[in-house]
Amino acid sequence: MKVVLSTLNAKYIHTSLALRCLKAHAQPEFDVTLAEYTIKDPAMNVVTDLFRMQPDVVGFSCYIWNIEETIKIIKMMKKINPSLIIILGGPEVTYDTREWMEQIPEVDHIVIGEGEETFKQFLKELQAEQNFKNVSGIAYRENGSIMINPQRNKINLAELASPFRFEEDIPHLSKRVTYIETSRGCPFSCQFCLSSIEVGVRYFDREKVKDDIRYLMKNGAKTIKFVDRTFNISRSYAMEMFQFLIDEHLPGTVFQFEITADIMRPEVIQFLNDNAPKGLFRFEIGVQSTNDATNDLVMRRQNFSKLTRTVTMVKEGGKIDQHLDLIAGLPEEDYTSFRKTFNDVFEMRPEEMQLGFLKMLRGTGLRLRAADHDYVYMDHSPYEILKNNVLPFEDIVKIKQVEDVLEKYWNDHRMDATIEYLIRDVFDTPFDFFQAFGTYWDEQGWVRIGHQLEDLFKRLYTFLSTHYKEQAALAEGFMKFDYLSSQKHKPRKPWWDDMLSKTERSKLYQTILSNPGLLGEEFEKKAFAEKDLYKHTVLDKVPFQLDAYLRTGELIMGESIVLVHYDPITLKTTPYAVTERKLEEKVS
Repeated sequence: MKVVLSTLNAKYIHTSLALRCLKAHAQPEFDVTLAEYTIKDPAMNVVTDLFRMQPDVVGFSCYIWNIEETIKIIKMMKKINPSLIIILGGPEVTYDTREWMEQIPEVDHIVIGEGEETFKQFLKELQAEQNFKNVSGIAYRENGSIMINPQRNKINLAELASPFRFEEDIPHLSKRVTYIETSRGCPFSCQFCLSSIEVGVRYFDREKVKDDIRYLMKNGAKTIKFVDRTFNISRSYAMEMFQFLIDEHLPGTVFQFEITADIMRPEVIQFLNDNAPKGLFRFEIGVQSTNDATNDLVMRRQNFSKLTRTVTMVKEGGKIDQHLDLIAGLPEEDYTSFRKTFNDVFEMRPEEMQLGFLKMLRGTGLRLRAADHDYVYMDHSPYEILKNNVLPFEDIVKIKQVEDVLEKYWNDHRMDATIEYLIRDVFDTPFDFFQAFGTYWDEQGWVRIGHQLEDLFKRLYTFLSTHYKEQAALAEGFMKFDYLSSQKHKPRKPWWDDMLSKTERSKLYQTILSNPGLLGEEFEKKAFAEKDLYKHTVLDKVPFQLDAYLRTGELIMGESIVLVHYDPITLKTTPYAVTERKLEEKVS
């Protein structure tokens, strides 16, 4: 019996932990082949590839991001081979199971909930009497009727086989994200989240987990992401794992965790600040909303002051990047309230800030009580909301405009100095900047076309020079600094019109060569030869004292000369600045 397990990942770099768990548990009785694709792969290509494997059974792992494309593949495969047995599993089909069996008659079976033991028992029964009433946690068809067996008791996670010991995975470990779980379940009851449905937290065997991580690192894994819903729910467990990863990590490995920030104690953060190598850890933190009334309605306990303390301490430590999530569309959070949530979170300046929109996931309490808040949402995945009683569709459209430019202009950190200037000195709040620019971006039709790096700078300048003419020149100076200091190599043609003539530039270079101390002690120590200075630096003007801004963050008017050095060996980029007045004094 040829068994193939498949899924459509969101991106090529992703891997399916679920398929590997099923395969590992089915062995050695059953030899299962894995076949992973992406949602971008044409359905016909996937069907062709699976058909060539000549399977007797094909199982698909289903999620909100892949269910629609998976259904297309299922229907084609059943038409090609009506005797093919198709079984589904995963969070998307675990709830409303009868509805899925009715909607997709091509599906023969659905695994409900935790799948390892159910899937293995299904395969055993398939080879034996095919009496599926003996298999707990499965839906099947019998004499034209849909039968659904109750879920089985939870598995003892300590007894599960490792899902990482497959030789065919080794060549891909360095190129893709490896997902690992050390626990299942969540202690919280957030009504928009599927994890709230499973009561309690269960742990895998700690030593087995450590052995898996050693194996993965030894075989080249670079990005290992823990999928535990709250990695730090047990402080002693989290501390043990943090210490292990600090002690035994290999250079170049990054570990990502989802943490609950308001329960993380200061001494844990201090331990990480003192002992973790920079870049080894990355935290994902779900804030969702800072509106207490909204959090109460979705049964989400959150102490925002403690969360802020954690994020701030981590940021000040400088060791760990943080990704903070917001959800627009939660109950009773209107546009004004969401604006406050956004500003509350942006105030902490996280390295990444993701603005998402509420998805009414099957099985969640919020979906079951959608009528309480007049929710209207998509009938198909991802079930994103269209409006509710306090957030009309036009406000959702406006917030989507914010999301678009937030991703391009903050999360990629192309213009940090520029954004800081704009939100501090031009706009009332960060949200107001992203909203005004996002609306303009949408009106220009830029949301529908691609963008090179230079385009992003040009489009922001176009917006500012159109609506904020008085501040545009100063903003352009910050944009020049951001553009030049973020390059690894000397740019061939900057995006702005050159302010310096060839003669002026040559004169400035000669002055700097004669007086290198003007640009500071570090610059003077480099003792640039004239040839290297011309070849590996860029020289330009900005309308404020950049040297003072770099030292103190204070904005003082007065033109500066900016020189940016691009080291061809280390690829390090270093900006230097001196006021034009000082240069003129030295020349005179």
